[in-house]
Amino acid sequence: MIKPYFRGQLYEGKQINEFLLLQQGVTDFALASTINWSTTVKELNLFSLPFLFHNDYKAIDALEAGGVGRKIFRILADKGAIALSWGENGFREVTNSKRAIHTPEDLQGLRIRVVGAPIFMDIFRSLGADPVAMDWGEVLSALQSGTADGQENPVASIIIPYRLWEVNKYITFWHYAIDPLIFAASKETWDALDKIDRKIISKAAREAASWQKKAAREGLADSAASLEILRKNGMEITLLTPAQFHAFKAKTKPVYDKWASDIGIDLVRAAEKTVKSVEAKKQGKPRKGGR
Repeated sequence: MIKPYFRGQLYEGKQINEFLLLQQGVTDFALASTINWSTTVKELNLFSLPFLFHNDYKAIDALEAGGVGRKIFRILADKGAIALSWGENGFREVTNSKRAIHTPEDLQGLRIRVVGAPIFMDIFRSLGADPVAMDWGEVLSALQSGTADGQENPVASIIIPYRLWEVNKYITFWHYAIDPLIFAASKETWDALDKIDRKIISKAAREAASWQKKAAREGLADSAASLEILRKNGMEITLLTPAQFHAFKAKTKPVYDKWASDIGIDLVRAAEKTVKSVEAKKQGKPRKGGR
């Protein structure tokens, strides 16, 4: 029998402890964000590199299904977690209660809640904001009290379900980072299963991931359905032009370069190559090598 635990019950709200519990065999299985595991597995910061992906699901799928995805799964296995499939929370957008964000200068001085991973602190500091790391259980009260002016999260999994329009009037769709999920088993648990059970669980994980991704993407990014829900509830929506998007990308490039070195240049270059290959195919151009 499998007993599920929801809303961080096992790690008592400390999101970054989640991978350690899986690694130690305290939890048998997990469905978790790469962000929460990235403090232990540095390579997972790849998905948080600012503006590596720009609302391009085909690039994400190609990366996860290709050599980069397989390498990340091998790294996780070496650290005690058997990854079974990829899920998704979606692209992360920024909301706040003070003003519309069109340019990096608009973030100046805003206290933005971020998850407790150092790369997020670096990104928002580079944009002139005042990032505040806190676990999700503290966020709504912080936004209500004004301790934090805003936050960054995916639309379908956080912004809409938690009715953030009640505390934040403004939202900017900038797709600055992607938030994949990983279905995984503790290696200790996995090694105790026979081949038949492993096969059944692996198949179930792939099917669940496929369903979960499809459901998540139906309400993500700047889809008409999401925009209508947000507008209906009084949010002022900013959709960046290409020029505005590139201004944010340029401002965060030093952070990108710093973290690319920490993640592993070879892994980052392989990811860039995959993204460029997908973009070239969409535009009907011959593929070019990575930068």
